[in-house]
Amino acid sequence: MSAVPLTAATRTPADAGRRLARLPFQLMAKPVGPRCNMACRYCFYLEKDALFTPGAGGPRMSEAVLEAYVRGVAEAHATPELVYAWQGGEPTLAGLDFFRRAVALQRAHAGGRSVANALQTNGLLLDDEWCAFLAEHGFLVGISIDGPRALHDRYRRDRRGGAPFDKVVAAVARMRRHGVPFNTLTVVNEANARRPLEVYRFLRELGAEHMQFIPAVERRPDAEAEALGLSLATPPEADRPGDREAMMPWSVAPRDYGRFLADIFDTWLRQDVGRVFVQTFEIAVGSWAGIPPGLCVYAPVCGRALVLEANGDVYACDHYVYPAYRRGNLLDTPLAEMVDAPAQEAFGASKQADLPEDCRACPYRFACNGGCLKHRFVRAAPGETPRNYLCEGYRQFFRHADPWLRRIAARVRAGQPADGIMAEARASSPEPRGAGPARNAPCPCGSGRKYKRCHGAEPIARDSRAETLAGKGAPG
Repeated sequence: MSAVPLTAATRTPADAGRRLARLPFQLMAKPVGPRCNMACRYCFYLEKDALFTPGAGGPRMSEAVLEAYVRGVAEAHATPELVYAWQGGEPTLAGLDFFRRAVALQRAHAGGRSVANALQTNGLLLDDEWCAFLAEHGFLVGISIDGPRALHDRYRRDRRGGAPFDKVVAAVARMRRHGVPFNTLTVVNEANARRPLEVYRFLRELGAEHMQFIPAVERRPDAEAEALGLSLATPPEADRPGDREAMMPWSVAPRDYGRFLADIFDTWLRQDVGRVFVQTFEIAVGSWAGIPPGLCVYAPVCGRALVLEANGDVYACDHYVYPAYRRGNLLDTPLAEMVDAPAQEAFGASKQADLPEDCRACPYRFACNGGCLKHRFVRAAPGETPRNYLCEGYRQFFRHADPWLRRIAARVRAGQPADGIMAEARASSPEPRGAGPARNAPCPCGSGRKYKRCHGAEPIARDSRAETLAGKGAPG
């Protein structure tokens, strides 16, 4: 991406060196903080309410913080496109008027550059008015959905304990009718990790062409968390032990996560290359083709994806909203100064500097780079540098996919379409490895029933096709 000079309206000689960030970055804004109209059991952010306001409410981002965010991103970047990201909690609780004002401010501060917005939502408030607005202004929407009804509703509940599946499916149908671009974000937990192809087929039938699979990984609270009034462990430190026994029960097991990715990869490889874009697979293909990973989880260093809370506080990362990782407040400190602060630089560099020896020697280090810092808490022996909890799963997936990733990467380097690999994969093995048991075979869940009378009795059509395609049958 070529750089273009900022206009005088957004950059002057007096503030050029102070305000322009050293490298590109993203600042994800939380306009209502941790406030949400859902109460998902595995959510790592709801509890952060204890760090800001008493109770479960919390204020909406003020006009002053909103303008500081919009202006700060414009001033700190010398790029032809400005990107604004909105998350929560549930950002739509800020209301449509808030986002109308945000768009107006973006136009005022863009200096002629293009503007892009990304909004992560649970979809419960996406009525026709919302969808018309999102379509008009080109918002890319990430919709949270964990699979068919039984899997989605297992851990995702609204504040009254109600099951939200129908409302989410209706929101997707509504976005499709309005032409809102969207991708799906699926939290891979202990339940849906064991039913990968049900999840993948459901998402395809829902109309998703871009998918993200985010592993649920959290530990039981430690002393520091309890002192802060939190119910999940704080980030691991070098002298703090961590093990699998300390995991929250809904966390995905490493091998289950690896198998989940591998089984979906096998189906994607034979049917959907070039049609469905799975973030993990796309990044892996890039890594095998010699393209550095662009996602912080897989990159050699991190620290360029910060978080803005509703009160203006800026934190090192979405997974590091704790007092020790606060970088300042947008109302009194220039954004680029916080992004390039020595503490933030050291935080990002520690991802590479603190790699354990087995990671350094791993043949897949180029693709993983030790994973997320927040997940590095497993030691093989006392005193050893902790490695990533998901390491075994990553290795399992990369080892399984490696032969085909090499072939796809070779096509990419040769300028050939990647989708040509599908015929080769089908000829190699007509059925994907994770195609699932026969209908009369014992169900793999261990119930003792036949598959067709247990998990095989939940046809995807019941949950998706009848309720979502073209919006037919969807409520609202």
